Amino acid sequence: MRLVVAFLFLSITSFAQQRPNILYIMSDDHDNDAISAYNKQFIKTPNIDRIAKEGAKFNKAFVGNSICSPARATLLTGQHSHKNGVKNNFIRFDSSKTTIAHLLGQAGYQTALIGKWHLHSYPKGFDYWRILPGMGQYFDTRMITMNGDTIVEKGYSANALTKDAINWLNSRDKNKPFALFFHHKAPHRNFVPALKYLEEFHTKKFPQPATLFTDTTGRGSAWKRQTMSILLDMRLCGDLKVDPKYILDIPELKPDANDIATYNAIMRRMPEGERKRFEEIYAERGQVLRDKKPSGKELLKYKYQWYMQDYLACIASIDESVGEVLQYLDDNKLAGNTAVIYTSDQGFYLGENGWFDKRFAYDVSMSTPLLMKWPGQIKPGTVTNTMVQNIDYAPTLLDIAGAKAPEWMHGISFKTVATGKQKTLPRKYLYYHYYEYSKDHTVLPHLAIRSDQYKLIYFYEVNEWELYDLQKDPAEQKNLISLASQQATIKQLKLELLKLRNEYDDHEKAGELN
Repeated sequence: MRLVVAFLFLSITSFAQQRPNILYIMSDDHDNDAISAYNKQFIKTPNIDRIAKEGAKFNKAFVGNSICSPARATLLTGQHSHKNGVKNNFIRFDSSKTTIAHLLGQAGYQTALIGKWHLHSYPKGFDYWRILPGMGQYFDTRMITMNGDTIVEKGYSANALTKDAINWLNSRDKNKPFALFFHHKAPHRNFVPALKYLEEFHTKKFPQPATLFTDTTGRGSAWKRQTMSILLDMRLCGDLKVDPKYILDIPELKPDANDIATYNAIMRRMPEGERKRFEEIYAERGQVLRDKKPSGKELLKYKYQWYMQDYLACIASIDESVGEVLQYLDDNKLAGNTAVIYTSDQGFYLGENGWFDKRFAYDVSMSTPLLMKWPGQIKPGTVTNTMVQNIDYAPTLLDIAGAKAPEWMHGISFKTVATGKQKTLPRKYLYYHYYEYSKDHTVLPHLAIRSDQYKLIYFYEVNEWELYDLQKDPAEQKNLISLASQQATIKQLKLELLKLRNEYDDHEKAGELN
């Protein structure tokens, strides 16, 4: 009898160990173009690229609401915002809801979430969690532990979070497969790099996007109301870390009290031994403005370069972190049985249209990087142009774990696409609904539908429509909504948009689709 029990125990343990581990890494505001697997113009990201090289790169991954908290709630629930309840960054997520953490736990997985949570509640369903309060800080960030204590983790945030992730991997139950959700703060604004990467990037010059100086004359209300302009809305001191003392006596550049206070708060958090060098670099920027007093396009050129230098330097730390965790998997003989996913909560404007930030249904912000490796299951070097969306992440992770996604999830597993067993998904259109307005960048609420060729957007509070042919106009610069030749296409897309609203049971008041 003892032999039988022992055999059964070993069989169960062996089965648990055979099921793949899951490592889901999500950064914050990491645009595709800032990953060299997608675009080699700006930065080399060899460790993130390794995931694509050893697995799959998704060229058409998108989100359903391009903003931080809603994207995270969608990951947890596999639902669009109107069903998971988090439509904007200010709504508290109801942690009593069943989430991917509960479902993976029921499937026998040990689960952990480390890093950015940003849902105004505490996580539930995870065996372990340690989260940043809000967006956290780049240096000496506070962390909330499972017992409710708030501690300070010394050093740079990417390094501290990586250490936390590896500590948990070391302490986990080795008899269970694990699912680790590892969420970085970076490269969220305000962009504060580690000094070694600021040193590397602050002298680099980056190519300007073709639309950096786009004229918004004749554009719709959404373009006129947005406050995402690098020139007009990106603060010189708080965002770009220009030393304020160099521009206090230049009326057209003079920072306000809040901008100066933000700069001073950032500088106070920096390590004392490194602060002087940071100050020297930021003084160089101030000296340029004092000497040249640029305005208009010339000022935009400088602001764009400083923005890219800081943003990309933050990403360099993320790539370093990914390398450390991948090395851990290799060193501990876990890599062969671990599915690794790298993504962001959405895309991010890197000067296109003269903008920063996200929110719009345009592809720059609606798209998100998605790379995935799973040895023995995903063929190295796989590239897919199949459209997937972040509502699909939870069903896919459950599918990898051998569990079934509940019917209330909106998404579809793309495991078969990643593994090459299926070329497409049974879905021709993606649904998008953005809600947040008045606070933070004043982007008008809108609905959108995307196919492989077209995108139809409805800014319902001002009753304005936009249509783009994504094959002929991938930068979405020519609104075709008034062309007679497009009316049949518009009619069909409106019908499909209405179908998706009904399918997803989205009854938010959003004007008439006519």
